[in-house]
Amino acid sequence: MLTIENFIQNNLFVITSIFSGLFLISLFWLIFLQIQLAKIKKKAKTFFAESSIKNIEELIIGHSKNLKILDKDIQELYTISNQINNLAFRGFHKFGLIRFNPFKDVGGDQSFSLALLNGKNDGIVLSSLFTREGTRIYSKTIISGLSEKYPLTDEEKEAIKKALLPPKIKKNDKS
Repeated sequence: MLTIENFIQNNLFVITSIFSGLFLISLFWLIFLQIQLAKIKKKAKTFFAESSIKNIEELIIGHSKNLKILDKDIQELYTISNQINNLAFRGFHKFGLIRFNPFKDVGGDQSFSLALLNGKNDGIVLSSLFTREGTRIYSKTIISGLSEKYPLTDEEKEAIKKALLPPKIKKNDKS
């Protein structure tokens, strides 16, 4: 024990210098950390300025809840989109109309064939034959652009072909 006391008394200046140096280093480190903390607080104040939330954890939890709600809304919209797509394929949206004169003794193209097809090219073709004695209307089922049960006339085939053509896009004249 005496040797430790002798060592401390003989090297008191060196030990005091070391501890003073450590104290100064600790003091400068503390000042540096306080400056960095002040900068972070200033950024946090700017970040949370427009929000009632003052904690980043609460903010992240809030955003997580919002993301879950938005994901649910997106799934609902996806389901609705699929339903609309299915309805669009079932409704008639392809049309082809051919007017013709089946008989030479009756004037004008008063007879017609009308093809009504859906997105899968299923539907019906309606044909009307006009004569002096009266008008007759015929319908035939169309599956994938063809009639499986009844033979088609040339005019009905032409109406189906016209319905199957892609729509022509009209360009606006800006002259």
